[in-house]
Amino acid sequence: MLVTGFLASMAEAQEPVPRRTLFQRLFGGFAPQRRYQDPSAYPPQPRPRRIQRRRQQPAEQQRPRQQRSKPRVVDAPPPAPVVEKSPNAKRVLVVGDFVAGSLGDGLKTAFEMTPGVVVETRANGSSGLVRDDYFNWPQNLPGYVSELKPSVIVVSLGANDRQMMRIGETKETFRTDLWTAEYRKRVNALAALARQDSLPVLWVGMPPFQSTAMTADMVTFNGIYREEVEKVGGQFIDIWDGFVDEGGKFVLTGSDINGQQVRLRGSDGINLTKAGKRKLAFYVEKDIRRLLGEAAADASVPGAEELKDLVVTAPLANEDIVKTPPIGVTDPALDGATALLGAGAPEKGTGKSPRDLLVEKGEVPAAPAGRVDDFRLAKPATVLSNPLLRN
Repeated sequence: MLVTGFLASMAEAQEPVPRRTLFQRLFGGFAPQRRYQDPSAYPPQPRPRRIQRRRQQPAEQQRPRQQRSKPRVVDAPPPAPVVEKSPNAKRVLVVGDFVAGSLGDGLKTAFEMTPGVVVETRANGSSGLVRDDYFNWPQNLPGYVSELKPSVIVVSLGANDRQMMRIGETKETFRTDLWTAEYRKRVNALAALARQDSLPVLWVGMPPFQSTAMTADMVTFNGIYREEVEKVGGQFIDIWDGFVDEGGKFVLTGSDINGQQVRLRGSDGINLTKAGKRKLAFYVEKDIRRLLGEAAADASVPGAEELKDLVVTAPLANEDIVKTPPIGVTDPALDGATALLGAGAPEKGTGKSPRDLLVEKGEVPAAPAGRVDDFRLAKPATVLSNPLLRN
């Protein structure tokens, strides 16, 4: 018995039972783990695996890294040939506000292939005819003319003139009768000053703007420009239809000179884009070419000698056109008569259209015989003979 008790105490000393924690007592379900007092009794642990570093290969044995292929560069179109201007080229002087500056840029693009025309722009973006204390066009225009000796003068003003005007010692509000009368005088005076050397003057009208109030004022200004410029022998050029839609409303995007839909105006609804400047110049370009004649002919295109058969010739004159008299299909003789079949003497009219008779005298023209609105009591014989129209 003594030996048995001794062995039991030795076993308890070698394998002590760990105490249960509070968490285990509350929730239970955790098996006690054995603890080993003898270090040799611990189970063998696997030795940690050594991480071997990869030896760096010599430079000659390393694989060269594949370089990424560079993006393919699309060949840009060749630049347009620069045409040198002729020493005797005629000059076109463009004066005015910021719209005139845009017009000058567009005209330079239009005549860049024309050696006989040089476009000179003298524009002040914030100028006008109202604030002559800021920039006085009647004083500065003669200096530009004497300096450049232009053959044509192009004027574009008015976008900055919607403001109060000083007349003598008083300040007149915009769009009053006195303001409008004074503005007419200033437009006429500037146009006459440009025409004093009998130079052709092209006064370009204002385009519409995004502001409806500003657009309405531009309509009034264009009417004044047309009347006063034509009084002194100048020419007014209307550009309005190029910057509105079919309903006459302002548009930011519209067709360019080639019919493609592009952005014509800036986001502010006032300034013009590059395409808008070119379209603005399109309306003036044809009149400048007409006035300058042969000097406004474009330079010959390289390689045009090989395309002579494709060149469109001038139309024939009237005397070169062979006129064939009309021939009736049912005419068996084909005698070449010169009178149209069924032709008779034209009816003589009073010169008044049915609309004029209705508006002036209240007369309604008689309906044709047999029409549904023919209410005449005495029916013509052609109607009485038709059983369908008799009743």
